[in-house]
Amino acid sequence: MSEQAIELIVGLGNPGPKYQDTRHNAGFWFVERLADRHGGRLLNESKFHGLMARVRIGGHDLRLLEPLTFMNRSGRSVAAVARYFSIAPEQILIVHDELDLPPGQVRLKQGGGHAGHNGLRDTMSALGSREFWRLRVGIDHPGDRSRVVDYVLNRPGKDEALAIDEALDQAENSLGDILSGRFAQAMNRLHAKR
Repeated sequence: MSEQAIELIVGLGNPGPKYQDTRHNAGFWFVERLADRHGGRLLNESKFHGLMARVRIGGHDLRLLEPLTFMNRSGRSVAAVARYFSIAPEQILIVHDELDLPPGQVRLKQGGGHAGHNGLRDTMSALGSREFWRLRVGIDHPGDRSRVVDYVLNRPGKDEALAIDEALDQAENSLGDILSGRFAQAMNRLHAKR
């Protein structure tokens, strides 16, 4: 398992007020929370097709990114930043909503497939790699594949939103290990939460 430190945290989501509070924007919520808590300002960087901020967390300098390309073109923004700053896929953490986990759970993994997530699919294609890290934020599954699009593009209920917020707290509490490349410790902590 790679022990390289993370240099870029990307939150996946869709830009604009219409999508701001929808389940599909869980990645944006995490990046915005980090920017707010660590004095970063997410500014529009047209050459990166997204909003970017620089922050220092636990002694680590890193960049935060929210692609403004809409979910299914996220890779365009991620790859532009990675190429410009010479950031390897293994040094990127992608934060995204996860249908296969219940609200309140968050999981860390490296590599793997996209499981139908268009933001991950496009990022893999644009980077030419699947070896980036993912923080999978549980939003649950609506139960039927035909309902997924409508489900992810709607707001979570009150209890669900609270559970997602708690999961983002857990993820933030594990950032020290993640940013230092202590991925096994971060996974042990996060995956122990049921």
